[in-house]
Amino acid sequence: MPWSEMSAMDQRQEFVRLALQEGANRRELCRRFNISPDVGYKWLRRWQAGDRELADRSRCPHAMPKRSEAAVEAQVLAVRDKHPAWGARKIAHCLKRSGQTVPVPSTVHQILCRNGRVKPSENAPPNPGHRFEKEAPNLLWQMDFKGHLPLANGTRCHPLTVVDDHSRYVLCLKACADEQRLTVQDHLTTTFRCYGLPEAFYTDNGSPWGDTSGVRWTGLKVWLLKLGVRVVHARPCHPQARGKNERFHRTLKAEVFAMRRFRTLSEVQRAFDAWRPVY
Repeated sequence: MPWSEMSAMDQRQEFVRLALQEGANRRELCRRFNISPDVGYKWLRRWQAGDRELADRSRCPHAMPKRSEAAVEAQVLAVRDKHPAWGARKIAHCLKRSGQTVPVPSTVHQILCRNGRVKPSENAPPNPGHRFEKEAPNLLWQMDFKGHLPLANGTRCHPLTVVDDHSRYVLCLKACADEQRLTVQDHLTTTFRCYGLPEAFYTDNGSPWGDTSGVRWTGLKVWLLKLGVRVVHARPCHPQARGKNERFHRTLKAEVFAMRRFRTLSEVQRAFDAWRPVY
């Protein structure tokens, strides 16, 4: 009996009528109707459950779990608008810490995309390259100066940043008047008193931790080695190797420097101190 001679529902009802007859060979009927035994028994179960039409059922879920509720969406957008540089993972973490309903980061990202909060470049797939991360805090700290910032009083601010490689915790964020060795040593001494000594620092090859002229042992490097702290230098012209610090610098620029113009170093430091716990 070809299926094309009657409607799909008529075919199913005819199959069930024959299959329910005494002594019916149901597997043979499935072969005749050109359906699998699983499909045949499915129609029988539905008929016996009271479904006399045997119509197709929608495969769409009864609920749409991927569509966030309006309240959750509003929370996500409020955090993003307050912190334009934050991505989906950080927004989800912020909501969790504040005790609010927390969608997974992928849902947060969908909300940002739907509402135009994510630029095309932010939609790009992640770089599949190898990413390293130390197994625990204080094994490796990444240290760098972010490019200098002109101040309204005619001087410059040189932000010194130290980020833990494992946790990405900001250990040091100081508005410096220069990039000299003694300036760095003073701030590192304070940092060591708060957090202890790391096993190693990861830096670029610039001054004061490196020397592009080829000198192997700079004054700062010798000082750190005497404290038992190794200094590991990134390969020249490979800023991506210091990705955590580079990413931190972009966020710092977007959330602190892009928001206002500073007049003095003390103004910058106050802004750093207020922003650092939020980061």
